[in-house]
Amino acid sequence: MSLQKKLSEMSQDRPGQVVKEPTRRLDELSQRIHNKLIDELGPLLYDQKIDHEALRGRVRDQLRALVESEGATLSPEEKHTLIDVITSDALGYGPIEPALRDEDVSEIMVNNAHTVYVEKKGKLYLTEQRFFDENHLRRIIDKIVSHVGRHIDESSPMVDARLPDGSRVNAVVPPLAVNGAKLTIRKFSAQPLTVNDLVRFGTLTAGAAELLHACVLGRLNVLVSGGTGSGKTTTLNVLSSFIPDDERIITIEDAVELQLSKEHWLQLESRPPNIEGTGQISIRDLVRNALRMRPDRIVVGEVRGGEALDMLQAMNTGHDGSITTVHANSPRDVISRLETMVLMSGMDLPIRAIREQVASAIHLIVHQARLRDGSRKIIQITEVQGMEADIITLQDVFAFDFSKGIDSEGHYLGKLEPVGIRPKFYERLRDAGIDLPPSMFEKRKVA
Repeated sequence: MSLQKKLSEMSQDRPGQVVKEPTRRLDELSQRIHNKLIDELGPLLYDQKIDHEALRGRVRDQLRALVESEGATLSPEEKHTLIDVITSDALGYGPIEPALRDEDVSEIMVNNAHTVYVEKKGKLYLTEQRFFDENHLRRIIDKIVSHVGRHIDESSPMVDARLPDGSRVNAVVPPLAVNGAKLTIRKFSAQPLTVNDLVRFGTLTAGAAELLHACVLGRLNVLVSGGTGSGKTTTLNVLSSFIPDDERIITIEDAVELQLSKEHWLQLESRPPNIEGTGQISIRDLVRNALRMRPDRIVVGEVRGGEALDMLQAMNTGHDGSITTVHANSPRDVISRLETMVLMSGMDLPIRAIREQVASAIHLIVHQARLRDGSRKIIQITEVQGMEADIITLQDVFAFDFSKGIDSEGHYLGKLEPVGIRPKFYERLRDAGIDLPPSMFEKRKVA
């Protein structure tokens, strides 16, 4: 929201009073004061060692002096609002602060200083928020990435970071970003979603949730797949919550996102190269190191390269019950992606040997998608059954019923249903003392 809009709304709450400053003048005034504040306080605004309340008080005192020095014709209430807006901008995240506080917003996309989109319930909306200019946007990006010890500039123009609440941040600046810096924030709720939330949202059914719970308890290796923004991380978080409390869990991520309510949980985060191009610690390095930390479970936020080979080897050498995610369009595509990523490790392995590793390591693929109505749903729960000749055989256990069509509002009427085939891992779960009712896998009769 622009400063003028905020002041205009304030004036509407006070009948008979009108804000006299035109939009351009107010925005120019706010920008001018903000720039002076940056010049005068400089690094203090980004010093994490200073008490937040003390810094806030100093900023407000400085702003009062700057507003008075401008000599603008503003009422006391308008000056107070002006100070509030600039304080929020200087100590928070500027124009995107309202969207960060809005619980309905799941993603924030800044295309340039004057174009900000948000996602609500799977749909994109153009907002009225805007930055003063490119420098203003770059200051906010620098503030975000510096909090996690990372940097972004022309020599290193891309960065992944996170906000204090765990929200995922990606930023790209020129020369890679044409027409200004780009900022994307994937928000996460303050309270992690539970399996009951996913059932309530229609992401999966109670029967499918019971099956997944049993598979995690039974130490099956599970791979969550799907496209960008399909909800893989949320599902991974829920699956990880099924891990018993007495097991030692090590999570490995590019940027910390997982939120587990577990006592014996160790978090590892990769590190990009420093400004000299050295010091990088990759996901693959962390997976290898995790094997020396006596893990009961290894949870990798996402495999996207050579670490796939290390993950498969860990699954095949006694670290059952591991969970990870991968970008793919279908369970069959998951297999192709894993083969490609193993080859990226630099090991010259024959395709058959890779497929044998995959077939013996992965037990279950949970495939998720963001549908046209904006909803995120698990559409396939697929068992990896083994090898037949040179082909890995897959069999759906649950599948989303698209044949039900959509309602008048464009929402899908179908849900995740059993396909009528009992999986091969059913006996493995029984041997582990986990009994599932055979009726769970029976195909529902159409009335």
